[in-house]
Amino acid sequence: MTIRTRLNLWYATILAVALLVMAGWSYNELVIEKHHPDADDLKENNSDFADFIYILSVTALPAVVIGIAGGWWLARQALAPVEKLTLAAEKVHDRNLHEQLPRTNNGDELDRLTEVFNAMTARLDASFARIREFTLHASHELKTPLTILHGETETALHDETIPAYQRERLTSQLDEIQRLTKIVDGLTLLTKADAGQIVLNSEPLAFDEIVRDAFADAQILAKPTNLAVNLIVCEPCVILGDRHRLRQLLLNLTDNAVKYNHPGGTIEFSLRRAGSNAELMVSNTGTGISPEILPRVTERFFRGDAAHNSAVDGCGLGLSIAQWIVTAHGGSIQIVSERNGLTSVVIRLRSHDNIVTNKTL
Repeated sequence: MTIRTRLNLWYATILAVALLVMAGWSYNELVIEKHHPDADDLKENNSDFADFIYILSVTALPAVVIGIAGGWWLARQALAPVEKLTLAAEKVHDRNLHEQLPRTNNGDELDRLTEVFNAMTARLDASFARIREFTLHASHELKTPLTILHGETETALHDETIPAYQRERLTSQLDEIQRLTKIVDGLTLLTKADAGQIVLNSEPLAFDEIVRDAFADAQILAKPTNLAVNLIVCEPCVILGDRHRLRQLLLNLTDNAVKYNHPGGTIEFSLRRAGSNAELMVSNTGTGISPEILPRVTERFFRGDAAHNSAVDGCGLGLSIAQWIVTAHGGSIQIVSERNGLTSVVIRLRSHDNIVTNKTL
């Protein structure tokens, strides 16, 4: 029950009790004490009682209605700032902490509460900014030594005089360097996205042709594990977007579909027009994702137990990057999985088929 409802009920109860007391006192003064009840004046008492009921109906009932309506209006006016503050607070998230809630500046309790809340969000905004700045600087500083290590390791591998055991060790080191480089690049991208430093291009794109390119890439990636890659349907559709980021999105989804699969499994692509949206679905067989961890798979660095208990290579940033790309394009992403069954990622982007584009992919 809301505060407004409770106030209205309390006010109505108090008003009703007061009116009952007033009615009882009036009846006692006007009827009982004026006429002592006996057989002779019973008729006159009935007439007085009828008059009393009439007076009560034409005065007390309107007073009750006016009182309740006035109480409701007072409660509405008194709680309007609370409702306004609540609606503004509901819109606060990690990307708009710098925006302050509106204050009344009248010095009351709610104004003070708003001031305290604004101070808290300002401190949070400063903390998040320091974290983003640290992550961005750290990832930037790591790129140079990683590039040097990568180059030196590749150079060493080209030396045909090194023994086989050392070559195997260098190959393993090169794989770890590449993995660390991928993590750093992913962190840099997400940190810049959080800070609003990435501007996406917006141009008409033949999304169906981008999907066909991703299908061709998936066929290449799937060969080592003998996966069957199928393009179920690919309807022509045009969207506004950034070609590079959309290619990155499909590459991340394809990479996940290949890695989290079993030998001889399948990967399916389908692109359909669903009303005003282009709906892309990428499905793969595998162990599936349990319902307990499914809502967390887009969190950064989150990897479920199935990932930890297998030899799957990954850093837990692929779906986070995919979610950002889809959100930045004004779309939505949905992940559906059946335990020991099919896992599907559904991407919905607004279609712009009314735009004429020259397909040059």
